[in-house]
Amino acid sequence: MSTKELTALGKAVRAKHKDVVVELAHGELNLTAPRARIVEVMRTLKDELGFQQLVDLCGVDWPDRAERFDVVSHLLSLTKNLRCRVICSTDEEQPVPSITSVYPNADWYEREAFDMYGILFSGHPDLRRILTDYGFTGHPLRKDFPMTGYVEVRWDEEQKRVVYEPVKLVQEFRAFDFLSPWEGAEYVLPGDEKAGAKSGGVSGTTKP
Repeated sequence: MSTKELTALGKAVRAKHKDVVVELAHGELNLTAPRARIVEVMRTLKDELGFQQLVDLCGVDWPDRAERFDVVSHLLSLTKNLRCRVICSTDEEQPVPSITSVYPNADWYEREAFDMYGILFSGHPDLRRILTDYGFTGHPLRKDFPMTGYVEVRWDEEQKRVVYEPVKLVQEFRAFDFLSPWEGAEYVLPGDEKAGAKSGGVSGTTKP
């Protein structure tokens, strides 16, 4: 679609929803909508402007903002060969109205955003975790979530069930060598001490 056509489409949205911010970027239409109006905006896009398909819905975390999360929906018009991105923001407590009444396939997308970011969706038919375990603590895609997680799980053969345990880091810090393989490291590499015992010396040992 040309810029002229995208601009006309943006004006059509603004005519119905004056509080929507319209932007053009990378040949696509970006709409930033108030959280409370998101269902109305989506219904207009689907029923009146021909965006028949919800391709994706995901979260974005901006931890320094008061409303740290964006909920980003990607729509596709099969008849116009056009994509549209709809964005609304929220925080950790204010729910975003579910758009499952407009696009039923938003069901699992919203569950994933809840699971990974902790974003709440009001009016969702079954808002529960979808990728992590039901007893999981935290939301893994938040930028303040530790890379190691809080717990680790394993199968306990004696108890015949999965058990949760605190994370145990066998090697907390790692040192990487970027020397040429021809030079070698100036210390005994793990396993080299066995080869050294047979040959009478250790390759790569610390220089005296």
